Amino acid sequence: MAVACAAPRIGGGFAAAGGGGDGAAAERQAPSQADPPPGRPAPAAVAAPLRLRVVGGLADVSQYVRYEEPFWRHRIPEVTGGRVLPEIAPFDRSGIRGPEMLQLVRLGVVPFGTALLALTSSEEPEFNAADLPGINPDIAALRRTVALYRPHLAALLAERYGIELLAVYTYPAQVVFCRRPFGGLADLAGRRIRTSSVAQSELVAAIGGIPIVTSFAETMAAIRSGVVECAITGTLSGNAIGLHEVTTHVHAMAINWGLSVFGANRAAWAALPRDLQELLRREIADLERAIWDAADRETDDGLACNAGRPDCRAGRPGRMTIVPVTPADDARRQRLVTEAVLPRWVQRCGLDCVAAWNARLGPALGILARPE
Repeated sequence: MAVACAAPRIGGGFAAAGGGGDGAAAERQAPSQADPPPGRPAPAAVAAPLRLRVVGGLADVSQYVRYEEPFWRHRIPEVTGGRVLPEIAPFDRSGIRGPEMLQLVRLGVVPFGTALLALTSSEEPEFNAADLPGINPDIAALRRTVALYRPHLAALLAERYGIELLAVYTYPAQVVFCRRPFGGLADLAGRRIRTSSVAQSELVAAIGGIPIVTSFAETMAAIRSGVVECAITGTLSGNAIGLHEVTTHVHAMAINWGLSVFGANRAAWAALPRDLQELLRREIADLERAIWDAADRETDDGLACNAGRPDCRAGRPGRMTIVPVTPADDARRQRLVTEAVLPRWVQRCGLDCVAAWNARLGPALGILARPE
Protein backbone atom coordinates (compact mmCIF):
# COMPACT_ATOMS: atom_id res chain seq x y z
CA MET A 1 0.00 0.00 0.00
CA ALA A 2 1.16 3.44 -0.33
CA VAL A 3 0.23 6.56 1.38
CA ALA A 4 1.16 10.00 0.34
CA CYS A 5 2.47 12.32 2.87
CA ALA A 6 2.05 15.92 3.63
CA ALA A 7 4.26 18.62 2.37
CA PRO A 8 6.30 19.06 -0.76
CA ARG A 9 5.38 17.73 -4.18
CA ILE A 10 7.50 14.64 -4.75
CA GLY A 11 8.18 13.52 -8.28
CA GLY A 12 4.72 14.43 -9.50
CA GLY A 13 2.94 12.22 -6.96
CA PHE A 14 1.08 9.33 -8.59
CA ALA A 15 1.63 10.67 -12.08
CA ALA A 16 5.15 9.28 -12.17
CA ALA A 17 3.79 5.94 -11.05
CA GLY A 18 1.09 5.87 -13.69
CA GLY A 19 -1.69 6.56 -11.22
CA GLY A 20 -2.92 9.83 -12.69
CA GLY A 21 -1.37 12.06 -10.07
CA ASP A 22 -2.02 15.70 -9.72
CA GLY A 23 -0.13 16.42 -6.56
CA ALA A 24 2.12 15.26 -3.80
CA ALA A 25 1.65 12.18 -1.79
CA ALA A 26 -0.42 14.06 0.65
CA GLU A 27 -1.55 17.59 0.22
CA ARG A 28 -3.29 20.21 2.28
CA GLN A 29 -5.07 22.97 0.38
CA ALA A 30 -6.67 25.61 2.56
CA PRO A 31 -9.98 26.85 1.13
CA SER A 32 -9.97 30.43 -0.14
CA GLN A 33 -11.93 32.88 1.99
CA ALA A 34 -13.30 36.28 1.11
CA ASP A 35 -12.14 39.26 3.16
CA PRO A 36 -14.49 39.86 6.13
CA PRO A 37 -16.60 43.02 6.21
CA PRO A 38 -14.95 46.00 7.93
CA GLY A 39 -15.09 45.75 11.70
CA ARG A 40 -15.88 42.05 11.74
CA PRO A 41 -13.14 39.54 12.78
CA ALA A 42 -11.90 37.07 10.20
CA PRO A 43 -13.35 33.56 10.61
CA ALA A 44 -11.02 30.89 11.95
CA ALA A 45 -9.32 28.96 9.17
CA VAL A 46 -10.68 25.47 8.68
CA ALA A 47 -7.92 22.92 8.17
CA ALA A 48 -8.26 21.12 4.88
CA PRO A 49 -8.30 17.32 5.06
CA LEU A 50 -5.02 15.52 4.59
CA ARG A 51 -5.22 13.52 1.38
CA LEU A 52 -3.10 10.38 1.51
CA ARG A 53 -2.30 8.47 -1.65
CA VAL A 54 -1.84 4.73 -1.16
CA VAL A 55 -0.55 2.01 -3.50
CA GLY A 56 -1.80 -1.40 -2.44
CA GLY A 57 -1.24 -5.02 -3.37
CA LEU A 58 -2.59 -7.14 -6.20
CA ALA A 59 -5.87 -6.03 -7.74
CA ASP A 60 -9.01 -8.17 -7.60
CA VAL A 61 -7.88 -10.61 -4.90
CA SER A 62 -9.48 -10.84 -1.47
CA GLN A 63 -6.71 -9.04 0.42
CA TYR A 64 -7.12 -5.89 -1.64
CA VAL A 65 -10.89 -5.98 -2.21
CA ARG A 66 -11.96 -6.98 1.32
CA TYR A 67 -9.24 -5.44 3.47
CA GLU A 68 -6.84 -2.90 1.95
CA GLU A 69 -9.30 -0.84 -0.08
CA PRO A 70 -12.06 -0.59 2.59
CA PHE A 71 -9.45 0.21 5.23
CA TRP A 72 -8.14 3.27 3.40
CA ARG A 73 -11.37 4.43 1.76
CA HIS A 74 -13.64 4.03 4.79
CA ARG A 75 -11.90 3.09 8.06
CA ILE A 76 -9.27 5.84 8.13
CA PRO A 77 -11.70 8.68 7.27
CA GLU A 78 -14.03 7.33 9.97
CA VAL A 79 -11.48 7.11 12.79
CA THR A 80 -10.00 10.52 11.94
CA GLY A 81 -13.37 12.24 11.69
CA GLY A 82 -12.67 13.18 8.09
CA ARG A 83 -9.30 14.70 8.90
CA VAL A 84 -7.59 12.17 6.60
CA LEU A 85 -9.04 11.21 3.22
CA PRO A 86 -6.87 8.52 1.62
CA GLU A 87 -6.97 7.27 -1.95
CA ILE A 88 -5.74 3.80 -2.87
CA ALA A 89 -5.00 1.90 -6.06
CA PRO A 90 -3.46 -1.56 -6.55
CA PHE A 91 0.10 -1.46 -7.85
CA ASP A 92 -0.69 -3.61 -10.89
CA ARG A 93 -3.36 -1.11 -11.97
CA SER A 94 -1.08 1.88 -11.39
CA GLY A 95 1.54 1.30 -14.05
CA ILE A 96 4.00 -0.03 -11.47
CA ARG A 97 6.09 -3.16 -11.90
CA GLY A 98 6.38 -5.13 -8.68
CA PRO A 99 10.21 -5.25 -8.65
CA GLU A 100 10.33 -1.43 -8.84
CA MET A 101 8.28 -0.72 -5.72
CA LEU A 102 11.07 -0.41 -3.15
CA GLN A 103 13.00 2.00 -5.36
CA LEU A 104 9.87 4.08 -6.00
CA VAL A 105 9.25 4.34 -2.26
CA ARG A 106 12.90 5.21 -1.66
CA LEU A 107 12.67 8.03 -4.20
CA GLY A 108 9.37 9.31 -2.81
CA VAL A 109 7.55 8.73 -6.09
CA VAL A 110 5.40 6.34 -4.07
CA PRO A 111 5.52 7.81 -0.56
CA PHE A 112 3.70 4.83 0.95
CA GLY A 113 3.61 1.50 -0.87
CA THR A 114 3.16 -2.25 -0.75
CA ALA A 115 5.99 -4.40 -2.10
CA LEU A 116 5.51 -8.11 -2.82
CA LEU A 117 8.73 -9.68 -1.57
CA ALA A 118 8.65 -12.48 -4.14
CA LEU A 119 8.82 -9.81 -6.85
CA THR A 120 11.65 -7.88 -5.20
CA SER A 121 13.69 -11.02 -4.49
CA SER A 122 15.51 -10.97 -7.83
CA GLU A 123 17.21 -7.77 -6.64
CA GLU A 124 16.99 -8.33 -2.87
CA PRO A 125 16.94 -12.08 -2.10
CA GLU A 126 17.66 -11.42 1.58
CA PHE A 127 14.28 -9.71 2.01
CA ASN A 128 12.28 -12.85 1.24
CA ALA A 129 14.19 -15.30 3.46
CA ALA A 130 11.17 -15.83 5.73
CA ASP A 131 9.06 -17.13 2.84
CA LEU A 132 11.45 -19.39 0.95
CA PRO A 133 9.56 -22.28 -0.67
CA GLY A 134 9.17 -25.25 1.61
CA ILE A 135 10.10 -23.74 4.97
CA ASN A 136 6.57 -22.92 6.19
CA PRO A 137 4.18 -25.85 5.66
CA ASP A 138 1.39 -24.12 7.60
CA ILE A 139 0.50 -20.63 8.76
CA ALA A 140 1.61 -21.30 12.35
CA ALA A 141 5.11 -21.96 11.02
CA LEU A 142 4.91 -18.81 8.88
CA ARG A 143 3.91 -16.68 11.89
CA ARG A 144 6.92 -17.94 13.86
CA THR A 145 9.32 -17.42 10.97
CA VAL A 146 8.14 -13.89 10.23
CA ALA A 147 8.28 -12.91 13.92
CA LEU A 148 11.90 -14.05 14.06
CA TYR A 149 12.91 -12.25 10.87
CA ARG A 150 10.86 -9.06 11.13
CA PRO A 151 13.41 -6.96 13.08
CA HIS A 152 16.08 -7.77 10.49
CA LEU A 153 13.69 -6.99 7.63
CA ALA A 154 12.83 -3.63 9.20
CA ALA A 155 16.53 -2.80 9.52
CA LEU A 156 17.23 -3.77 5.90
CA LEU A 157 14.40 -1.60 4.58
CA ALA A 158 15.55 1.37 6.65
CA GLU A 159 19.25 1.04 5.77
CA ARG A 160 18.97 0.29 2.06
CA TYR A 161 15.83 2.20 1.07
CA GLY A 162 15.01 4.67 3.82
CA ILE A 163 11.67 2.92 4.33
CA GLU A 164 9.72 2.82 7.59
CA LEU A 165 8.24 -0.68 7.87
CA LEU A 166 4.61 -0.45 8.96
CA ALA A 167 3.23 -3.92 8.23
CA VAL A 168 3.99 -7.38 6.88
CA TYR A 169 1.08 -9.04 5.07
CA THR A 170 0.62 -12.55 3.77
CA TYR A 171 -1.53 -13.99 1.04
CA PRO A 172 -3.13 -17.44 1.47
CA ALA A 173 -0.98 -20.52 0.85
CA GLN A 174 0.51 -20.82 -2.63
CA VAL A 175 -0.25 -24.28 -3.97
CA VAL A 176 0.02 -26.24 -7.22
CA PHE A 177 -2.95 -26.34 -9.64
CA CYS A 178 -2.66 -28.71 -12.65
CA ARG A 179 -4.68 -29.49 -15.76
CA ARG A 180 -3.87 -33.21 -15.52
CA PRO A 181 -4.05 -35.56 -12.53
CA PHE A 182 -1.07 -35.94 -10.19
CA GLY A 183 -0.60 -37.72 -6.89
CA GLY A 184 2.25 -35.76 -5.33
CA LEU A 185 5.37 -33.72 -5.95
CA ALA A 186 7.15 -36.55 -7.76
CA ASP A 187 4.51 -36.51 -10.52
CA LEU A 188 5.30 -32.90 -11.42
CA ALA A 189 8.62 -33.81 -13.07
CA GLY A 190 8.63 -32.77 -16.71
CA ARG A 191 5.62 -30.44 -16.42
CA ARG A 192 5.67 -26.75 -17.35
CA ILE A 193 4.72 -24.90 -14.16
CA ARG A 194 3.86 -21.25 -13.67
CA THR A 195 5.99 -19.64 -10.96
CA SER A 196 6.12 -16.10 -9.61
CA SER A 197 9.64 -15.83 -8.22
CA VAL A 198 13.21 -17.01 -8.56
CA ALA A 199 12.94 -19.19 -5.44
CA GLN A 200 9.75 -20.91 -6.64
CA SER A 201 11.47 -21.56 -9.96
CA GLU A 202 14.44 -23.12 -8.18
CA LEU A 203 12.16 -25.48 -6.24
CA VAL A 204 10.26 -26.48 -9.40
CA ALA A 205 13.53 -27.17 -11.21
CA ALA A 206 14.74 -29.26 -8.26
CA ILE A 207 11.71 -31.58 -8.54
CA GLY A 208 12.29 -31.94 -12.27
CA GLY A 209 9.64 -29.50 -13.48
CA ILE A 210 10.05 -26.70 -16.01
CA PRO A 211 9.50 -23.32 -14.31
CA ILE A 212 7.97 -20.50 -16.35
CA VAL A 213 7.80 -17.17 -14.53
CA THR A 214 4.44 -15.56 -15.30
CA SER A 215 2.66 -12.59 -13.76
CA PHE A 216 -0.49 -13.27 -11.77
CA ALA A 217 -2.60 -11.39 -14.32
CA GLU A 218 -1.34 -13.64 -17.14
CA THR A 219 -1.78 -16.96 -15.32
CA MET A 220 -5.18 -17.90 -16.74
CA ALA A 221 -4.11 -17.12 -20.29
CA ALA A 222 -0.96 -19.20 -19.85
CA ILE A 223 -2.98 -22.21 -18.63
CA ARG A 224 -5.62 -21.87 -21.35
CA SER A 225 -3.07 -21.57 -24.14
CA GLY A 226 -1.00 -24.49 -22.89
CA VAL A 227 2.08 -22.37 -22.23
CA VAL A 228 1.99 -23.96 -18.76
CA GLU A 229 0.30 -27.14 -17.53
CA CYS A 230 0.32 -26.22 -13.85
CA ALA A 231 0.41 -23.01 -11.82
CA ILE A 232 1.57 -22.11 -8.33
CA THR A 233 -0.72 -19.49 -6.81
CA GLY A 234 -3.00 -18.91 -3.83
CA THR A 235 -5.81 -21.33 -3.07
CA LEU A 236 -8.46 -18.60 -3.12
CA SER A 237 -6.82 -16.17 -5.54
CA GLY A 238 -6.54 -19.03 -8.03
CA ASN A 239 -10.24 -19.62 -7.57
CA ALA A 240 -10.96 -15.91 -8.03
CA ILE A 241 -9.37 -15.85 -11.49
CA GLY A 242 -11.07 -19.10 -12.53
CA LEU A 243 -8.39 -21.77 -12.23
CA HIS A 244 -11.00 -24.18 -10.89
CA GLU A 245 -12.60 -24.03 -14.35
CA VAL A 246 -9.47 -24.94 -16.34
CA THR A 247 -7.54 -27.25 -13.98
CA THR A 248 -8.54 -30.57 -12.42
CA HIS A 249 -6.21 -31.18 -9.44
CA VAL A 250 -4.82 -28.98 -6.68
CA HIS A 251 -2.21 -29.93 -4.07
CA ALA A 252 -2.95 -29.17 -0.40
CA MET A 253 0.75 -28.51 0.37
CA ALA A 254 1.80 -24.89 0.84
CA ILE A 255 4.77 -24.23 -1.44
CA ASN A 256 5.07 -20.81 0.14
CA TRP A 257 2.70 -17.96 1.03
CA GLY A 258 3.44 -14.63 -0.60
CA LEU A 259 4.64 -12.02 1.87
CA SER A 260 4.44 -8.31 1.22
CA VAL A 261 5.62 -5.30 3.17
CA PHE A 262 3.83 -2.01 3.56
CA GLY A 263 6.15 0.88 4.25
CA ALA A 264 6.59 4.62 4.05
CA ASN A 265 9.23 6.82 2.53
CA ARG A 266 11.15 8.24 5.48
CA ALA A 267 10.54 11.90 4.56
CA ALA A 268 6.87 11.27 3.82
CA TRP A 269 6.40 9.57 7.17
CA ALA A 270 8.26 12.30 9.07
CA ALA A 271 6.01 14.94 7.46
CA LEU A 272 2.92 13.50 9.14
CA PRO A 273 1.89 14.93 12.53
CA ARG A 274 3.00 12.75 15.43
CA ASP A 275 -0.54 11.97 16.57
CA LEU A 276 -1.43 10.81 13.06
CA GLN A 277 1.64 8.58 12.93
CA GLU A 278 0.55 6.93 16.17
CA LEU A 279 -3.02 6.48 14.95
CA LEU A 280 -1.88 4.98 11.64
CA ARG A 281 0.46 2.56 13.41
CA ARG A 282 -2.39 1.30 15.59
CA GLU A 283 -4.86 1.00 12.74
CA ILE A 284 -2.38 -0.60 10.33
CA ALA A 285 -1.46 -3.15 13.01
CA ASP A 286 -5.15 -4.07 13.22
CA LEU A 287 -5.30 -4.34 9.43
CA GLU A 288 -2.25 -6.60 9.45
CA ARG A 289 -3.85 -8.92 12.00
CA ALA A 290 -7.06 -9.06 9.97
CA ILE A 291 -5.16 -9.91 6.78
CA TRP A 292 -3.23 -12.72 8.49
CA ASP A 293 -6.39 -14.18 10.02
CA ALA A 294 -8.06 -14.00 6.61
CA ALA A 295 -5.11 -15.73 4.93
CA ASP A 296 -5.51 -18.61 7.38
CA ARG A 297 -9.26 -18.91 6.73
CA GLU A 298 -8.96 -18.39 2.99
CA THR A 299 -6.32 -21.07 2.56
CA ASP A 300 -8.85 -23.64 3.75
CA ASP A 301 -11.76 -21.90 2.06
CA GLY A 302 -9.94 -21.83 -1.27
CA LEU A 303 -9.47 -25.59 -1.16
CA ALA A 304 -13.10 -26.09 -0.11
CA CYS A 305 -14.36 -23.93 -2.96
CA ASN A 306 -12.11 -25.46 -5.60
CA ALA A 307 -13.40 -28.90 -4.58
CA GLY A 308 -17.03 -27.72 -4.45
CA ARG A 309 -17.47 -28.65 -0.79
CA PRO A 310 -20.49 -27.30 1.11
CA ASP A 311 -18.22 -25.34 3.48
CA CYS A 312 -17.12 -23.06 0.60
CA ARG A 313 -17.70 -19.45 1.71
CA ALA A 314 -15.86 -16.77 -0.26
CA GLY A 315 -15.12 -18.43 -3.59
CA ARG A 316 -16.92 -20.09 -6.47
CA PRO A 317 -17.58 -23.83 -6.27
CA GLY A 318 -15.53 -26.05 -8.56
CA ARG A 319 -15.16 -29.78 -9.03
CA MET A 320 -11.44 -30.18 -8.47
CA THR A 321 -9.65 -33.09 -6.80
CA ILE A 322 -7.64 -32.13 -3.71
CA VAL A 323 -4.30 -33.95 -3.67
CA PRO A 324 -3.46 -34.63 0.01
CA VAL A 325 -0.04 -34.11 1.54
CA THR A 326 1.49 -37.54 2.05
CA PRO A 327 4.38 -38.39 4.39
CA ALA A 328 6.50 -38.92 1.26
CA ASP A 329 5.67 -35.40 0.05
CA ASP A 330 6.50 -33.87 3.42
CA ALA A 331 9.85 -35.68 3.54
CA ARG A 332 10.57 -34.54 -0.01
CA ARG A 333 9.71 -30.96 0.94
CA GLN A 334 12.28 -31.00 3.73
CA ARG A 335 14.94 -32.48 1.45
CA LEU A 336 14.22 -29.85 -1.19
CA VAL A 337 14.79 -27.09 1.36
CA THR A 338 18.12 -28.44 2.60
CA GLU A 339 19.47 -29.71 -0.73
CA ALA A 340 18.16 -27.15 -3.24
CA VAL A 341 16.17 -24.15 -2.01
CA LEU A 342 18.49 -22.92 0.75
CA PRO A 343 21.80 -23.59 -1.09
CA ARG A 344 20.57 -21.77 -4.21
CA TRP A 345 19.34 -18.85 -2.12
CA VAL A 346 22.79 -18.65 -0.51
CA GLN A 347 24.41 -18.60 -3.97
CA ARG A 348 22.24 -15.64 -4.98
CA CYS A 349 22.39 -13.86 -1.65
CA GLY A 350 25.97 -14.15 -0.37
CA LEU A 351 27.78 -14.40 2.95
CA ASP A 352 25.77 -11.69 4.71
CA CYS A 353 22.66 -13.75 4.09
CA VAL A 354 24.28 -16.85 5.53
CA ALA A 355 24.98 -14.91 8.72
CA ALA A 356 21.46 -13.46 8.83
CA TRP A 357 19.84 -16.86 8.29
CA ASN A 358 21.96 -18.65 10.88
CA ALA A 359 21.46 -15.91 13.47
CA ARG A 360 17.69 -15.53 13.06
CA LEU A 361 16.07 -18.51 11.33
CA GLY A 362 18.45 -21.45 11.22
CA PRO A 363 18.27 -22.52 14.89
CA ALA A 364 14.45 -22.41 15.01
CA LEU A 365 14.07 -24.26 11.71
CA GLY A 366 16.85 -26.73 12.45
CA ILE A 367 18.51 -25.91 9.12
CA LEU A 368 21.78 -23.98 8.99
CA ALA A 369 23.00 -22.25 5.84
CA ARG A 370 26.50 -22.97 4.58
CA PRO A 371 28.64 -20.70 2.44
CA GLU A 372 28.89 -21.84 -1.16
